[in-house]
Amino acid sequence: MKLKNIPPIPAVILSIISVQGGAAIAKGIFPIMGSAGTVSLRIVLSAMLLLAVYRPSFKTITSIQWKWALIYGLALGIMNTSFYLSLSRIPLGLAVTLEFLGPLVLAISTSRKTIDFLWAIMAAAGIALIAPWHGNSDIDLLGAGLALLAGAFWAAYIILGAKVTKLMDSGQAVSIGLLAASCVALPAALIEGNLGNISPKVFLLGMAIALLSSAIPYTLEMNALKHIPAKTFSILMSLEPAAAALCGLLFLHEHLSILEWTTIALVVTASTGSTLTKSKPTSNIDI
Repeated sequence: MKLKNIPPIPAVILSIISVQGGAAIAKGIFPIMGSAGTVSLRIVLSAMLLLAVYRPSFKTITSIQWKWALIYGLALGIMNTSFYLSLSRIPLGLAVTLEFLGPLVLAISTSRKTIDFLWAIMAAAGIALIAPWHGNSDIDLLGAGLALLAGAFWAAYIILGAKVTKLMDSGQAVSIGLLAASCVALPAALIEGNLGNISPKVFLLGMAIALLSSAIPYTLEMNALKHIPAKTFSILMSLEPAAAALCGLLFLHEHLSILEWTTIALVVTASTGSTLTKSKPTSNIDI
């Protein structure tokens, strides 16, 4: 069954599972490839796979399509590179929760309902629980900051993704976008200096990561964005932090504190509540 033929709701659920499973595998090869080397391997292999599958006709792509696909790809590259760098410092569940604030703020900012202030306060309360208010906090500040930066570009990815799918075929948009994202990931990997550690085993793991974390989910999401109702998409995406925490626990044995689990619960609740009380979305997607 082709990915584009999967119904939108199962497609988004499959995308979430795929991304978090891929992230768990990726973190497992950090000791060999480093975080920047791993994300570079993932993005470059994903670009190669999708370019081979969709074979975009570069000559027929208009200048406007090139412009938005490249901007979309650069946002994609910064989002993923920042996230993987954060992942090397903080647990998967916490990294995704902090990253998730980007699309959550985007969702809340497009509404003028009073109740949305409640969701914003709830999310802020969750972050406050893990803020380093005291000197002996075990939260890595740089890791948390990188996750928040990834969140900002996740919000940009959402906006740009909705834009570019209106201009061109989603498969072509993702493949060209990943090609542009490689221009962000590769320099970071070269600076880190672990690309020489690639072995046949690491290459195969990189291929699995590329499929699970980029090629499959981005294709699923870009196709789903054309058809799925905004609230349905947002509610499903609200499960992302919880799914990440569970994958971190099951595959990486990352045990979170009670405060960190509470933070995840508050952010997920705030995101779901914001979605349910949102009446007229301004675009195809909210988060």
